[in-house]
Amino acid sequence: MKALRQYCMPPRNQLLPVLETCGPVDALLMPPNKPYSFVSYKTAEESKKAYVTLNGKEIVDDLGQKIILYFNFVEKAQWKELGLQALPPGLMVVEEIISSEDEKMLLESINWTEDTGNQNVQKSLKHRRVKHFGYEFHYENNNVDRGKPLPGGLPDICDGILEKWLKEGYIKHKPDQLTVNQYEPGHGIPAHIDTHSAFEDEIISLSLGSEVVMDFKHPDGITVPVMLPRRSLLVMTGESRYLWTHGITPRKFDTVQASKGHKSGIITSDVGDLTLSKRGIRTSFTFRKVRQTPCNCSYPLVCDSQMKATPPSFPESEREASQLEQEYVHRVYEEIAGHFSSTRHTPWPHVVEFLKALPRGSLVADVGCGNGKYLGINKELYMIGCDRSQSLVDICRERHFQAFVCDALAVPLRGGACDACVSVAVIHHFATAERRVAALQELVRLLRPGGKALVYVWAMEQEYNKKKSKYLRENRMSQGKEEEVSSDTPGPELLVEQVPDTGHKEPACRMPSISDFQEGGQNSREVTNSKLPIHTNRTSFHSQDVLVPWHLKGNPGKDKPAEPFGPGGSHDPSPVFHRFYHVFREGELEAACQTLSDVRVLRSYYDQGNWCVILEKV
Repeated sequence: MKALRQYCMPPRNQLLPVLETCGPVDALLMPPNKPYSFVSYKTAEESKKAYVTLNGKEIVDDLGQKIILYFNFVEKAQWKELGLQALPPGLMVVEEIISSEDEKMLLESINWTEDTGNQNVQKSLKHRRVKHFGYEFHYENNNVDRGKPLPGGLPDICDGILEKWLKEGYIKHKPDQLTVNQYEPGHGIPAHIDTHSAFEDEIISLSLGSEVVMDFKHPDGITVPVMLPRRSLLVMTGESRYLWTHGITPRKFDTVQASKGHKSGIITSDVGDLTLSKRGIRTSFTFRKVRQTPCNCSYPLVCDSQMKATPPSFPESEREASQLEQEYVHRVYEEIAGHFSSTRHTPWPHVVEFLKALPRGSLVADVGCGNGKYLGINKELYMIGCDRSQSLVDICRERHFQAFVCDALAVPLRGGACDACVSVAVIHHFATAERRVAALQELVRLLRPGGKALVYVWAMEQEYNKKKSKYLRENRMSQGKEEEVSSDTPGPELLVEQVPDTGHKEPACRMPSISDFQEGGQNSREVTNSKLPIHTNRTSFHSQDVLVPWHLKGNPGKDKPAEPFGPGGSHDPSPVFHRFYHVFREGELEAACQTLSDVRVLRSYYDQGNWCVILEKV
């Protein structure tokens, strides 16, 4: 038996009959969101027949587009089978909630022509048509004006349906606001959480005309795709309403379950039971009840009613930068040290390579050593670690490593004493360009002439050379493991050299200067005088200066609650802390190094979502 890989993605019900012309198909595996699939036949002869007969064959898909099938042999096809996920807490999908006759009446009740009675508000957004009843939803601030209800209320046809749902227990409150959206195939809606202060707990959405897959995403990065069949009702309450984002990816086909009995619920990872479903025109009726009092939900960290404090602002002075680091770096690592250490157990290969290449007997300083995972890598070196966190240094000492507490801007070691230094995932925690350069200069001060330093910082480019970093790819239940580089071994294919050691500069190519990356240069800080954005874990960065959540698991060891918005929040039994990061753009780390005295860059590269340099003191 041989497995064939074919590089196209027509729907299963269209592809399977074509493949079966060459013999009984043993398995057809269609990985979600991939442009290829795998087919296995009972015998090698049937596989060869398919390769000869179907390779280069042209078929026409459901949209009338021509697809050419390309085949290749593979020895084996591996895929990861995940256990069946659960729906987000508080989420319910009710199939066939209305009849086809009611569906037709509801669709016909919406007049998409210009309204003259001004009893509802109609808008044409970029990718969809929208009507509002009861209250207008203002997209500029994601809220409603409680003092300006729309005349006419909800359509009369909705009254009987809502009363029936109330009686049957599907909903607890009768809504007073309705938003009707019409989606063409290929259109979607960005991931969002309905504003806490605008609407009550219960938000319901009726899908008419066509099915669709809606993606729910937890702040940890866990994504759950949920099928919403035609004429089904989606009910969001509790955690699914207040904490998880929901959105629809703009595409013309959805990856869905091929099983005939499977309609609503989670799209599983069983690649042997997935196919493509062509989207049709879908109309959603989303009902909400406008909130008249502040929200007092159990998720104050994301609740606009309960955020008494606001996220910190971009620092505009040395003093503000130092205070920001104290609250959103130093204090946080003290709080999360135990949990943080439990996720830092596997050394990164290219750091290990650097340390093992050093001469026997070298004195090496690990500045920002964390739990000391690099201090014992090479037994032939004399390594000493330092870190700003007393708790992390205590962990190093428990492991019988030499480590002490200090600030990376002022390491209490004699200048020129070290043969090498490493600084892994440290310098991106400094809040200004000047402080980041000062931290680099302190590393250089420690080195003897000819000594080398390895520096790693988190990259803004988490997708590079058309390949996603493991940080983006590992979209799973990470249980708080928001590690800059996964503890798993980084793949060598994502190690990209940036600056070859040519020993001279090409005059036609200007090396970027650090000023290019400071405020006003290369859009490094796009907004001034504004609050620091909170990054969503396992997603691409949209700002260089961000707060990255850390979801503390287990007993945090603290009895006192943290403020609703601060480095950590405690109303949730699993507190969320926020660490400040400045993620580096391509070329920014090298540009900072160019400002240093008595230094040359030996090597610069990209490694699994990090920018890295090796410096030599001259």
